[in-house]
Amino acid sequence: MAYDERTEELAERAAKGDSAALNELLRVIESDVLRHCSRFLPCRQDAEEACQDALMQVARNIGRFEGRSRFSTWLHVVVANSARSTYRSLKRRSVEQAGELPQQRPDPHRTSVIAGSRVDILEAMEDLERRKPDLIEALVLRDVSQLEYSEIAQQLNLPLGTVKSRIHEARKQFRQSLGDDYS
Repeated sequence: MAYDERTEELAERAAKGDSAALNELLRVIESDVLRHCSRFLPCRQDAEEACQDALMQVARNIGRFEGRSRFSTWLHVVVANSARSTYRSLKRRSVEQAGELPQQRPDPHRTSVIAGSRVDILEAMEDLERRKPDLIEALVLRDVSQLEYSEIAQQLNLPLGTVKSRIHEARKQFRQSLGDDYS
């Protein structure tokens, strides 16, 4: 999600309360947000739900965007958090419905290599977040959002060495969670 200076300017104006700039900003970023949500969630409807949630978060929290980093960097965090939150919600709903209905949907781990891989990765992310919450954000920003280490350090307000160390440790933990298939 790299945006031009016009988009960055729209974000700055929206953060200062300009509602027209916010509306234009949401229109400009919508397709990219959906594409990035799709990286996390294999089902289009789930990605669309996460996208709408992310856009709502941008609209609600744009005033918190301080301009310390680029808007695109701030947006990566919002999108990743939204997609992970949507996944947790879907998982919770699935467990609740499992007791009410007979199992009608096939196990996603077996239906598609791509879908199964994404589900495995989301579960590993959820596990890592539960066990080592300080590691997950840096990992998502680097490996999912593909930000540079320096951008991550700036976004998380951490020294560059700490960011690199957290990403290295998160990847190690990730490999352990996912097993030999992902080495």
